[in-house]
Amino acid sequence: MQIKRKFAVIGLVSILFNGGCDDSKNTLPHPVVPNVGVITLQAESANITSKLPGRIVPFEIAEIRPQVGGIILSRQFQEGSRVKAGDQLYQIDPAPLLAELDRAKGNLAKAQSVADNSRFTLARFTSLLKSHYVSRQDFDTAQANAKEAQANVVVAKAAVESARINLNYASVTSPLSGLSGKSTVTIGALVTANQEQALVTVQRLDPIYVDVTQSANDFLQLKTEIEQGVIEQNQGQTTALLEFANGKRYAHTGKLQFSDLTVDETTGSVTLRAIFPNPDNTLLPGMYVTAVLNEGTQQHVLLVPQEAVTRNASGKATTLILDNENIVQLREITTTKAIGDKWLVTSGLRPGDRVIISGLQQIRPGIKAHALPSPFEPNTSIPQ
Repeated sequence: MQIKRKFAVIGLVSILFNGGCDDSKNTLPHPVVPNVGVITLQAESANITSKLPGRIVPFEIAEIRPQVGGIILSRQFQEGSRVKAGDQLYQIDPAPLLAELDRAKGNLAKAQSVADNSRFTLARFTSLLKSHYVSRQDFDTAQANAKEAQANVVVAKAAVESARINLNYASVTSPLSGLSGKSTVTIGALVTANQEQALVTVQRLDPIYVDVTQSANDFLQLKTEIEQGVIEQNQGQTTALLEFANGKRYAHTGKLQFSDLTVDETTGSVTLRAIFPNPDNTLLPGMYVTAVLNEGTQQHVLLVPQEAVTRNASGKATTLILDNENIVQLREITTTKAIGDKWLVTSGLRPGDRVIISGLQQIRPGIKAHALPSPFEPNTSIPQ
């Protein structure tokens, strides 16, 4: 009985040993090569744009203030309405001004009478001086009196003209055509000449200005690139578009008019001013918008989709490429600005490089990958 058990144990060990040594049933699986979507870089031309914050500024603005004092008798416009240059806005009580004009005219008549008398006296003294019937001193006195009287006439005439101008100022008119704002006074209000508070503001809104700010470094770089011919402008002009906060674009295109000659000390930026047509008064003063400046066209640039660019721990831009042996390589690149959904790359890549744009989650530098043309949606891996 014990002998049978020994033979059974030996047989079982032999079966297990032979089974464990069967290499034909224990082969390793084939390595899988991940699929990645790539694009082959080619030098191309790009329309260079910049998105800058901007604020709407009226083309012309006039704060209407009274130039004479008095009581407001009437208001001749409706708040928010369109007025033309020369239209009457307010009427100030003209009665005191009329009285001042009459007083000035009376003083002029008096001065003119004195001047006439002095002139006649001088004429008589001139003829008598030749016959020595008057002394030289009396003649000189008569001559001085005539000149003084004539000067008083000039002063009186100026007073009359000043009174007439003040009377005209009683009718407060608009110096420009535009939209009127809210009136700050009502009928019966007492106003004073050149007071601090404006009666109303009139603004011309068509065309209209958009003031945008750009960093001084970007401004100087753009200026240098234009001068060196790196960026070509269309007829030497920079056009602009506007985007609202809701993402919609303004229907009309504007033009860059000028750039400020000074740099803001606190922000290190310069102010650029663009002018836009505004026929429907869609753009209102004080609105904040985003201005898209079309700076020009740059030739022979490399554009890489934004999804293919990441940042490393140092903050430098990186991308993965597939070399000639289909090995994934990490490249540090330099990007300057976004153009649409792509980055403009100035260093780190060259034409012909295959940049990986999809399948990035299943690869790392140094491994082999299988390239598929873009566009590519990663799915299952295939064996090679």
